[in-house]
Amino acid sequence: MPLIHADFFSQALQLCVEVDVILPLRPWKGTGTRDDSRHPTLYLLHGLSDDHTIWQRRTSIERYVEEYDLAVVMPAVHRSFYTDMKAGYRYWTYVSEELPYVMRSLFPLSDKREDNFVAGLSMGGYGSFKLALSHPERFAAAASFSGALHMALAYQDPTPEWQAELNRIFGSLDEYQGSANDLFALAEQAKASGKPLPTLYAWCGTEDFLLPANRAFRDHAEKLELPLTYREGPGDHSWKYWDEQIQVFLQMLPLKKLA
Repeated sequence: MPLIHADFFSQALQLCVEVDVILPLRPWKGTGTRDDSRHPTLYLLHGLSDDHTIWQRRTSIERYVEEYDLAVVMPAVHRSFYTDMKAGYRYWTYVSEELPYVMRSLFPLSDKREDNFVAGLSMGGYGSFKLALSHPERFAAAASFSGALHMALAYQDPTPEWQAELNRIFGSLDEYQGSANDLFALAEQAKASGKPLPTLYAWCGTEDFLLPANRAFRDHAEKLELPLTYREGPGDHSWKYWDEQIQVFLQMLPLKKLA
């Protein structure tokens, strides 16, 4: 499959950004006829200490999707938590608005809800559910692997450097709770909207430090009767398990196989 490294200037961020894209390759049939159909798309998000290349380096994502008519978009957002930062850059505006616009301008990607999916690990799991719950009209399914799904718990870590980082990203705990960055509040709003909700999938290892956050979100989702499939299994916060889980999620999606 073609792997494309795209560099462009982001208007939202006012700086140059990098995105890697895996595109399905439809076989040439010896004619000049062009296939103008548009590909279903998976936005695949990285974690706090990673970048846009990590899914290619730590998993066989290209091999996993090669049998499907599925494009994969992997953006870089640094340590932003996919957020318009309190003291920093507008990464939420970039990833939720500008990125899809630019990707569809450059590549034949579908804008239909039933053709758009998002998944991520750790910070990317937070970003995945944030996108899906903020814009249920855009995404058919979302997955979180060892996701940071309850950031209010993160404020309990007394480390000064971590507290300073949270304040730069979200502001104070009071500013975070109930805001557009709070997944619990977003879940309530999505449910109350009456819109069709994306199918949600969350997995977390039983030895993972983010297990309490995942269980808290699971309980909240169950109270709201969200369409969440939640699973746990032996494992910690590592790629061995995320590599397995992205394959599980791909098998859950209504994807057409390439001829």
